[in-house]
Amino acid sequence: MIIRFFTFLIGFGLSVAGGVTLILELNLIIIGHSLLDYFAYISQTPELYLFASGVFVVWVSVYWPRA
Repeated sequence: MIIRFFTFLIGFGLSVAGGVTLILELNLIIIGHSLLDYFAYISQTPELYLFASGVFVVWVSVYWPRA
């Protein structure tokens, strides 16, 4: 149970670190870039993969069957 909790915390930290940066980069839309430009830009940054891996780790820690 404690391993599952620490796995959840690691995933939560990864998703927060990536998600906050993705939200901060929404300022690109304010300075005149389109939404498609924003999605093209974030698809090339490691923060998107950090966020996606964090969400996946949280999902695994919550829904993985107990041994």
